[in-house]
Amino acid sequence: MPGDVWQKLANVRSLLAFMYGHPGKKLLFMGTEIGQWNEWNVDHSLDWHLMQYELHQKLFRFLGDLNQVQRSHPAPWEQDFGWEGFEWIDFSDHDSSVISFIRWAKEHRECLVFVCSFTPVPRTGYRIGVPYHRRWRRLLDTDSADYWGSGHVSGQEIWSDAIPWHGKPASLNLTLPPLATTIFVPG
Repeated sequence: MPGDVWQKLANVRSLLAFMYGHPGKKLLFMGTEIGQWNEWNVDHSLDWHLMQYELHQKLFRFLGDLNQVQRSHPAPWEQDFGWEGFEWIDFSDHDSSVISFIRWAKEHRECLVFVCSFTPVPRTGYRIGVPYHRRWRRLLDTDSADYWGSGHVSGQEIWSDAIPWHGKPASLNLTLPPLATTIFVPG
């Protein structure tokens, strides 16, 4: 993976949140939860000694929080085997390397919005369409300082604007952190 240690860990966190958001069953290889540098080897134990370092502790915490999102919200898994559970917001912004999508629970009673920014550049004033004009809460931000990220974005809540965007009736005007996936929930 390219970049310095910070960029490598940011990419891992963003990729894992992106993977958790997409349909299908999730697969973590042994050692991913602690950020093991060496490839898994049947003849050796995991590099548990890495847990003495802050960046590995914070990656472990991140995966725990990501698993909690998965357990607490049915949208990522309730319609995992049908097209009804996944909806693109925007998959074509290749200039900014940003994609966004919605995961829906059954009967659209709950949703999670995933916004993935795959460049090391923070983006301000980035607008995405959302299905509801209301308050949105930042459920998880892979760039949080709690996870050894830059903590570029602060604030947990944001109100949508009554501006239609991406074919949705409302939109969010966001600041996107670098190399990060952010998950939003209405409410």
